[in-house]
Amino acid sequence: MDVIQSRQNPLIKTCSKLASNRRERLKSGLSLLDGPHLLAAALDAGQVPQKVLVAQGAAHKPEITALIARLSASTVYVADSLFAELSELESSSGLLAVWPIPVPPEPLRAGLVLALDGVQDPGNVGAILRTAAAAGVEQVWLSAACADVYSPKVLRAGMGAHFMLPLIERAALPDLLQAFAGQRAVTALDGSISLYAADLCGSLALVMGSEGQGVSAEVLALANLRVRIPMRAGLESLNVGAAAAICLYERVRQSAA
Repeated sequence: MDVIQSRQNPLIKTCSKLASNRRERLKSGLSLLDGPHLLAAALDAGQVPQKVLVAQGAAHKPEITALIARLSASTVYVADSLFAELSELESSSGLLAVWPIPVPPEPLRAGLVLALDGVQDPGNVGAILRTAAAAGVEQVWLSAACADVYSPKVLRAGMGAHFMLPLIERAALPDLLQAFAGQRAVTALDGSISLYAADLCGSLALVMGSEGQGVSAEVLALANLRVRIPMRAGLESLNVGAAAAICLYERVRQSAA
């Protein structure tokens, strides 16, 4: 087994940049999948990595050898100490895949769309994507102020949702919302009605705002439906991930009724 030992190896340099630098991910059109679960989810969705790196000490783990057997991409082995520098996980997964970021789709003008307006926490973005995939969202738009949807942190938090959802990052939300033919709903306090009194059926673009500021003024002005989640007195807001889940599953409930 040939094992990469040097930080100066070109592949190691590339992976180090992909792990930490959004500009490098944008320029190269690549990101890193960290761990067997993400790689398995990608393969199940028909998405093939460009290259796979395996820590020397993990090379004989059954989960990893089973995945390698499914791959057409080349596999390289990396010294354990060097591999640990490429992963943000405290306990190394033993596997990294260099993954081509999908070409963004054409924006939908109807259907069920979720738009994120400045949601900056990677964990929140990933959790929202998981909920969106489960709730049948057809496309997700993320404004430029959102966390990098293809960062390793968001990919891990999404746990495979990226491979099920068409995503448009750095989206010009006002332009896309203006072109959308259905309802444009936002969560807001002023001028809103209870989520449970709103009709969420049919074509819907649901906008969730940032953790601190909520939906931007420009996007709020384009909404033709403002909803609020009823809460106990004294509480101002919910975590955006929880709020997105409540709103999306109210849509699921109404559509199934």
